[in-house]
Amino acid sequence: MAAILANSARFALRSGASASSKAGAAGLTFVRGKATLPDLSYDYGALEPSINGKIMELHHKNHHNTYVTSYNTAIEQLQEAQHKGDIAAQIALKPLINFHGGGHLNHTLFWENLAPKSAGGGEPPSGALSQAINSTYGSFEEFQKKMNTTLAGIQGSGWAWLVKDKHTGQIGIRTYANQDPVVGQFEPLLGIDAWEHAYYLQYQNRKAEYFGAIWDVINWKTVEKRFS
Repeated sequence: MAAILANSARFALRSGASASSKAGAAGLTFVRGKATLPDLSYDYGALEPSINGKIMELHHKNHHNTYVTSYNTAIEQLQEAQHKGDIAAQIALKPLINFHGGGHLNHTLFWENLAPKSAGGGEPPSGALSQAINSTYGSFEEFQKKMNTTLAGIQGSGWAWLVKDKHTGQIGIRTYANQDPVVGQFEPLLGIDAWEHAYYLQYQNRKAEYFGAIWDVINWKTVEKRFS
């Protein structure tokens, strides 16, 4: 739990966000120690036809906001339990903090991983990241196939991430169940949400179509910055 809290504090980059449809670049935001919903740098409908505007609005304003408010509630309960010295209550809160805090972390990174085509969405990676992908997977196209196969293989809800090993610098694909965040040995580079709420309104049970379409709005410039 301490690691999760420390990680949340480390990502507290800015404060004062709102839930408008267009604003500054997304980032984990905290106001007086509380997590807040980050703004998006594009309109909800800007990613169409890959992801329609209604999905983006519900995903951001409803689902992500629930993670934010629930995380804040869990932290308040944790602080109260710590004040009372209630160790059992502190331990019981750990799954809630991991789930909702992870949901906040994951979605904030996810919004930054997306961009309209007019802002470079879908343009393939370049430079050192492109070389790393080609070296590891043979080509960018083979990497996409591997990522899509990994996404399709997720049982239930979860995420697939392109990560970088902090010790070796090597990249790889890893899956995380539910809202487990990428922490510890690995640095998150690119995450794709495989939860039904990310696609069902538009693609229904055809999740493979969603996994194929999202590549047209991936913001590789952000991924490259994380890699370097």
